[in-house]
Amino acid sequence: MANKTVIKILTDNNLKVTPQRTAILEVIYTLNNHPTADYIIDYLRINYPHIPISTVYKILDVFVEKGIINKVKTDDEVMRYDYIKEKHYHLYCSESERIEDYYDKELDKLLENYLKKKTIPNFKIKDIKLQIVGNFTDKTNND
Repeated sequence: MANKTVIKILTDNNLKVTPQRTAILEVIYTLNNHPTADYIIDYLRINYPHIPISTVYKILDVFVEKGIINKVKTDDEVMRYDYIKEKHYHLYCSESERIEDYYDKELDKLLENYLKKKTIPNFKIKDIKLQIVGNFTDKTNND
């Protein structure tokens, strides 16, 4: 991801552009694999060894609060981060803990139509998040 894009995302969200914020956002976009905070920290240690761990967690929380990234909780209760804003779901491999994005317009419509017809008392739906748990069958790419 180009540095200009990262700076634009930060400024569009009324965030001060700091080396720490820029670095963390670039790492999330570069990794493109729903990284955990620990994985982000390990990756940062290569080029930015002086960013405190607490700063990474604080920045991740701010990014989530601003809607720049989303939290994705795995079946094992591990928190991971996702930057894709387009409507999608997650395929979670319980063997390898790999997460992949899954896009399905037909499923989008099915869920939306079902929930329009079915009211849930005293509850207003904001979003639908779906994680499909299983195992990938391609043994060549176990992240």
